[in-house]
Amino acid sequence: PGLLLLTSFLLHMEEGRASPTALVCDNRLIQKYIGEAKDMEKKVGQCQALPTLTWPAVLPLVGFRLREWKSKSNETMWQEIGCDLVLLVGAVVGAQGEVTQECGAKQLSQLHRHANFFLRHLQNFSWETGPQEPGCSPRSMEQTYVTSIFLTYRKLLQGKLHFF
Repeated sequence: PGLLLLTSFLLHMEEGRASPTALVCDNRLIQKYIGEAKDMEKKVGQCQALPTLTWPAVLPLVGFRLREWKSKSNETMWQEIGCDLVLLVGAVVGAQGEVTQECGAKQLSQLHRHANFFLRHLQNFSWETGPQEPGCSPRSMEQTYVTSIFLTYRKLLQGKLHFF
């Protein structure tokens, strides 16, 4: 799957001037990413005896109002998605330290790869502001359920990323 995503990414880059939106502007690719997120969410939901997290995962609030979202500049939207991903990747890493059961650990590892792929992609393109800039403090919530991390990732893809 990683090679397929890399190939898709390279095919959507324009020579000499790559655009960070190229990876997410192809509706077929976005639907593929959403499908993968749903599969991960379903699989983790089938795992037996997932622990409640000792340390709550801090997750971004990824809900939005479509009209407000579309009124933002591409740079602002991209920065907001990046901030959400930074928080999400941190939550995944924290949960990985607590989930030792094979099924849950495998799904968290896959989620980490997917979310980190988007985050690295964002960080490879620099607009004047970027997701790694200071002041990146998205609205957040704390959750103790591992499944909440997967739900947040899927909602981020179906919402902000899809409408970017």
